[in-house]
Amino acid sequence: MKTQINENVLELFVGDITEQTTEAIVNAANGSLLGGGGVDGAIHQAAGRGLMDECKKIRTEKLNGEELATGEAVLTKGYDLPAQYVIHTVGPVWKGNSEGEAEKLASCYRNALRIAAGNEIKSISFPSISTGVYRFPIEEAAVIALRTVVGFLKKQPFGYVAFTLFSDRDYRLYEAALNRIMQEEGR
Repeated sequence: MKTQINENVLELFVGDITEQTTEAIVNAANGSLLGGGGVDGAIHQAAGRGLMDECKKIRTEKLNGEELATGEAVLTKGYDLPAQYVIHTVGPVWKGNSEGEAEKLASCYRNALRIAAGNEIKSISFPSISTGVYRFPIEEAAVIALRTVVGFLKKQPFGYVAFTLFSDRDYRLYEAALNRIMQEEGR
């Protein structure tokens, strides 16, 4: 599914985020920035050793040894990936929204887009952040992700935003959420 929002294009499809040729891809990272399972592990494996070295440097020099906070984002090179950059963001672990997980998830998307725009990146691919091992309900996550991205694209020129989804089921849920959001806005 592809739609235009102002001069921007928003597209949903099923694919492998490590194969995307957008200028940047977004990593659903853990706070350590040192890889893990799911999207995080796949991106680290595909990017090669340079990504791990740069992430260690960020932990030491920018984060003073601390983990990246939930909802925050940092930029690295893409190394062996087709994408030139990786924007790492830490999604919330779902606890029934008792700890503001919905707002933290929206912050992941906002901060990734802010970093992209600030670095003159014009195309970006997102995974479905926090809907794997962090157990955020995908129906709710899709609405939060798409509302945040659509809101951003309505306010400023950016270029191209893709959601690279893991399965046909994920795609159908994102498609339904996007259709609902567009209907609410009278599009």
